[in-house]
Amino acid sequence: MNTKLYVGNIPFSTTAQDLQDLFAQAGTVASVDLIFDKLTGRSRGFAFVAMTTGEEAQQAMQKLHGYSMDGRNISVNEARPKEDRPAPRSFEGGERRGFGGGGRSGGGHHGHRGERSERSERGGWDRRG
Repeated sequence: MNTKLYVGNIPFSTTAQDLQDLFAQAGTVASVDLIFDKLTGRSRGFAFVAMTTGEEAQQAMQKLHGYSMDGRNISVNEARPKEDRPAPRSFEGGERRGFGGGGRSGGGHHGHRGERSERSERGGWDRRG
C-alpha cells in the first residue's frame, strides 16, 4: 500500500518531475501531486508524494525533511487524511441577504429616525416632533 507524504514550503518554480527525481533518492515514487491555485494556475507551494512502502516513506521523511531547494527548506511529513469540510456555499437562488443598512426608516441627524432636528438659539440641536 502506498504511503502519502505532505511536502511543504517548496519553491513555486518546482515541477512534479523535480519532486519525482528528488524523492526517488529514498525509494520508488508511486505518484506526485503538485497543488496549483485554481484561479491563477500558479503552484501553491506544496505537494503530495506517494511512496510505494511505509519504509520508503520513513526514509524520505528522514532524508528530505529540511532539505534546501532553491534556498527554501522543505518540510516532509506523513499526510493526514482530508478532513470533512462543510459544503461550499451556493450563491444562486435561495434566500437573499443584502449587504448594507436596510431596515432603518428615515434619515435624520445622528440617527434621529424620521424626527426633524433644527438648530436652537444656543447652538445645540433642538428636537421637534
